[in-house]
Amino acid sequence: QLQLVESGGGLVQPGGSLRLSCAASGFTLDYYTIGWFRQAPGKEREGVSCISSSGGSTNYADSVKGRFTISRDNAKNTVYLQMNRLKPEDTAVYYCKADSSCLQGPYDYWGQGTQVTVSS
Repeated sequence: QLQLVESGGGLVQPGGSLRLSCAASGFTLDYYTIGWFRQAPGKEREGVSCISSSGGSTNYADSVKGRFTISRDNAKNTVYLQMNRLKPEDTAVYYCKADSSCLQGPYDYWGQGTQVTVSS
């Protein structure tokens, strides 16, 4: 089986931090570009961040620049999203996906998502 499993979500107050993990099972992430996406209630899924297979290149949505950091540890077959200074508008289900680019496509591997709720 080829699976991605997100974890680390939860309830946090505004200004707080969470670290999300995306762990691969059944395949290695070494060859894949990994993207984090999120979908808030009533909104379309949007790209949050993306990291190249080597980790040498990263991209961020304008809304999270300076607050979120994507990283990967290929030895652990895991990609992370460190989220700092969280805002209520960051509330969403966060998904990771693996493919050959940061764009969504028909051959992507997707996780099931992890809920992030930012509320006081």
